[in-house]
Amino acid sequence: MTGVRESTVDAVLSRSARRTPRRTALHYGERSWTYEELDDAVSRAARVLRDHALAPGERVGAYAHNSDAYLIGFLACARAGLVHVPVNQNLTGDDLTYILRQSGSSLVLTDPDLAERLPADLPALPLRDTDGSLLARLAASPAYEGQGPRGDDLAQLLYTSGTTARPKGAMMSHRALVHEYASAITALDLKEGDKPVHSLPLYHSAQMHVFLMPYLAVGAENTVLDAPDAERILDLVETGRADSLFAPPTVWIGLANHPGFATRDLGALRKAYYGASAMPVPVLERLRSTLPGLGFYNCFGQSEIGPLATVLGPDEHEGRMDSCGRPVLFVEARLVDEHGREVRDGSRGEVVYRSPQLCDGYWDKPEETAEAFRDGWFHSGDLAVRDAEGYFTVVDRVKDVINSGGVLVASRQVEDALYAHAGVAEAAVIGLPDERWIEAVTAVVVRKDAELSEAELIAHARERLAHFKAPKRVLFVHELPRNASGKILKRELRDRFGDGIM
Repeated sequence: MTGVRESTVDAVLSRSARRTPRRTALHYGERSWTYEELDDAVSRAARVLRDHALAPGERVGAYAHNSDAYLIGFLACARAGLVHVPVNQNLTGDDLTYILRQSGSSLVLTDPDLAERLPADLPALPLRDTDGSLLARLAASPAYEGQGPRGDDLAQLLYTSGTTARPKGAMMSHRALVHEYASAITALDLKEGDKPVHSLPLYHSAQMHVFLMPYLAVGAENTVLDAPDAERILDLVETGRADSLFAPPTVWIGLANHPGFATRDLGALRKAYYGASAMPVPVLERLRSTLPGLGFYNCFGQSEIGPLATVLGPDEHEGRMDSCGRPVLFVEARLVDEHGREVRDGSRGEVVYRSPQLCDGYWDKPEETAEAFRDGWFHSGDLAVRDAEGYFTVVDRVKDVINSGGVLVASRQVEDALYAHAGVAEAAVIGLPDERWIEAVTAVVVRKDAELSEAELIAHARERLAHFKAPKRVLFVHELPRNASGKILKRELRDRFGDGIM
């Protein structure tokens, strides 16, 4: 009886394969897969993995580039009852070793050009491009017919981005992810007839779990790219092979600045999803005015909740451009003060969640788990305000709020003011140690205009903000440090410039 009631990650694909077996599920490079072919490949890949003497519950690292084989490897782990551990393919050295060791991975799915970076004593299986790869072995492998996972079993360890500390592995069950897929489908209006393009790294939870997997659930025709290549994306849109795209603000800005953006016929693009980091309001206003027929969706959340928590839909932007929307189908959210008491609408508080989408805690980190899960709620670390209609607006991360002279300053408000200057390409605002102010509001800026000066930018900010919120100093850099999802690594900026102001 129990088995017939389970809902697992791999079953999402199986159901679509039974419903529309000959419909195209996936394009990658020169290869295409129908839903039936993709589901069969997953079963054969699951057998390959279990033939490595891996027992249910063992962890399998995934350290590879985007590809169809990456997706097959993830779903094969799910079908075989193994726990998938996606790892940023840009990590090297101690950062890479930390995640693989901390997760206790017994095997790593990788690509040939990355394999040499792995610890020498850790077994690896190439996903593609070699004779012995997972993809090459599918034809000779029988389908896996063993017992599958249950809903409460772990499907993945999603390591947090580590913008403020060492990454933690959020333990995501099959049931949590399937609930999150249902939330994404309803909140983001995902349809079978859509033609989404997936260009962000598949190791990142937003691209995999908010878009690719939910789109496989509804039976859409998906295209996976190696990376967010503006020229390739524009080609797909102009030729009618893509009509929806998820990207962080940095990628949308890059697309808008691409020479072909103004000259190509992009009428086929219908849905624009943004998230992974805050979209500056001035940038969003420019995008919406340039593409008035395009529906924009703001997607907000974090790894621990699968990662989608709130959405602001296309018809909800007017008058609340800086909002991240309202909670999705399976998420309950509220705002609390430092004592855990709910705050009034319009007041700032920490976002806390209750949801079947939530992780089961952090892998092998009981103290961090207890700190995050308190009083029956998960504490997100995000500060926000909520209006009377239930819309949330994120103010900042708790750890990014700046204490300037005893007054708390939200970095995002200062960043929005800086983005209103035509000479600013990118900006990040941090607090740096200061004898007088405790923390000095400091802007780290990438210039469009090489003539832009510190004095000019501070004066610009003071015209739009209270003087105590305006930057005390502006540091100009060639680029801002980011993780692969586009999130600015403010911890790195604080470490780099932390001794600069005294």
